[in-house]
Amino acid sequence: MRILHHIPLSPYSRKVRLVLSEKRLPFELKIEKVWERRPEFLDLNPAGTVPMLVEENGLSIPDSTVICEYLEEAYPDTPLLGRTLAERVEVRRLAAWFDGKFHQEVTRNLLGEKYMKRLVGRGNPDATALRAGYANIRYHLDYIGWLAETRKWLAGPNLSLADFAAAAQLSSLDYIGDLDWSLSPPTKDWYARVKSRPCFRAVLNDRVTGMNPPEHYGDLDF
Repeated sequence: MRILHHIPLSPYSRKVRLVLSEKRLPFELKIEKVWERRPEFLDLNPAGTVPMLVEENGLSIPDSTVICEYLEEAYPDTPLLGRTLAERVEVRRLAAWFDGKFHQEVTRNLLGEKYMKRLVGRGNPDATALRAGYANIRYHLDYIGWLAETRKWLAGPNLSLADFAAAAQLSSLDYIGDLDWSLSPPTKDWYARVKSRPCFRAVLNDRVTGMNPPEHYGDLDF
């Protein structure tokens, strides 16, 4: 069986889970406490990070970007990187935006402080980081809303990795109740479409010990 080493609220792990499920590729989840630095896991991925995909033939693929590129090449029947050169550039640009800029300015400051710090025992959330995250999220929600209003999907006419990269970040934040969807109705409408897809069901069923999501988290109609 294909195995994905992950952390439940990791947006990068969630992105890969969504891609695997959208491509209808069966896989088994294995929680990896990366801070424990298990020698067996480090043998698979010396960087010691998740997500980490191990194929049925034993091939080990680290890093969410590398995994998604590999899945696109190995299983092209459900294309998620665009149909034309211009589309593929835009999909990659937006995926990099959400994996990089959005995560650094928003997710790291909110999910990182509220959840990851507690998970690894690194103390209380930093108030300055939280303020920065809440301030930055407004700009990003506006941008997602603009994309959603001007295109069928975020990167253009087709559902793509860009949608899953964005939805993975937002779903992690939504789980901890840090999204005010009233700030951007177009973003909310787009996210409702994405999370209504069958590939999202397992993600919406995630539960973290000691932390329950808001009631609307698993509601496809909010």
